[in-house]
Amino acid sequence: MLFKEIPGLNAIKNTLIRSVQMNHVAHAQLFHGAVGGANLALAWAYSTYINCEDKTEADACGRCASCIKMAKMVHPDIHHIFPTPSAKETILELLPTWRKFLIESPYRSLTDWLEFTGATGNKQGIIPIKEAHNIIEKISLKAFEAEYKILIIWQPELMNIESANSLLKILEEPPTKTLFILVCNDTNKLLTTILSRTQRVMIPAFSDENTVEYLTEKTGVTTERAKQIAYLSEGNISKAVALTTHEGQVQHEWFANWMRMAYKPNVPALIKLADEFDGMSKEDQKGMMEYGLNIFRDLLLWKNGAEVLVRLEGEELTFVQNFSKAVKVEAIELIVQEFSQVYYYLERNARAKILHLDLSLSIARLFKS
Repeated sequence: MLFKEIPGLNAIKNTLIRSVQMNHVAHAQLFHGAVGGANLALAWAYSTYINCEDKTEADACGRCASCIKMAKMVHPDIHHIFPTPSAKETILELLPTWRKFLIESPYRSLTDWLEFTGATGNKQGIIPIKEAHNIIEKISLKAFEAEYKILIIWQPELMNIESANSLLKILEEPPTKTLFILVCNDTNKLLTTILSRTQRVMIPAFSDENTVEYLTEKTGVTTERAKQIAYLSEGNISKAVALTTHEGQVQHEWFANWMRMAYKPNVPALIKLADEFDGMSKEDQKGMMEYGLNIFRDLLLWKNGAEVLVRLEGEELTFVQNFSKAVKVEAIELIVQEFSQVYYYLERNARAKILHLDLSLSIARLFKS
């Protein structure tokens, strides 16, 4: 991955390049930004540039032995740590799958990764303590051929407390010529002790122009359609690509039917929907909660006269327009709180069927009260 292959974000690219040219590369850096952004792609391009044997003022050469190995993700001095679907599966076993996943697109989310691995059921992804120990073993060895050993840790917020604590000392006193790049989406879930030991690099979201550029080049959609999708995806490339294949339509239909059954209310139908929700993967369940939060946010904007800020189209926009006539602002605020609470408990492995049915009945009461 080269910097030029990442659309836009010239300011942050220049900052990273200058840090290498001026020899001001921090040994531990935290690349953080929104889901579907350039966090991981920039970490990859940055690592490529650092060890490039013939780097230019603007990018890695893309031709030297180091760059070729980086493009194929087989460089012996670049190590990757990422979530596994369960503690039983190791990073070493999943490494070929990870390479394929990342080479196809470095802008995807944790949900995309778990689906790519074939994870089913309630698997949410974890970086277990044994992988943290493997990190220390890997970086304790001398670099094989490059100037720097680099460890890219994707989704470090999924490390449990034991895993995170095991990294603290090595982050504070790393071996010579060793770099850590932590790539995360939610810094609130990281230990403050880890935050204090890293140099934070805020990665901006893609602009609509960046998204249009990516979609027209990679997916072949028309410029007009790409502009519509860019407006809806809000800088999330992963979401934008999904919208090009209309994957979001099924989610909307299920959600819209759920809200209609709650508004009636149709309790037998709500019980059936709770069973369906229970059968979804854990990431799909959380995705439905996130989708609901977005819809009710836009519903609140619409009711308060801020239609210009609503980033919806088609059936989703029609749904918001029609539902805004039947739901009061006070109810929307309370429903958002209910969705947030269910998301919280889903992350802690509460029974999805009970949570969903309770949420449905709460929404039904709020619609009528």
